[in-house]
Amino acid sequence: MAIVLLSIVLVTVVALLAAAGAGKLARMDGATYPAALTRAATAFAAVLTLAATATAALATLRT
Repeated sequence: MAIVLLSIVLVTVVALLAAAGAGKLARMDGATYPAALTRAATAFAAVLTLAATATAALATLRT
C-alpha cells in the first residue's frame, strides 16, 4: 500500500513540475498570464493522462 501511495505522490510532483515549467516557458515566450496558466494546466493534465495510460497498459500486461 505504501508503494502505491508513494507512486501517486511522485506522479503528482512530476506533473506539477511539468506544469510549472510549461507556465514559466510560456511567460518567457511572452504569453499572457491566462494563456500561460492554460498551457500549464494542459501540461499537468497531459502528464496525469500519460501516467494513467501507462498504468493501465502495465496492468493489462501483468494479468
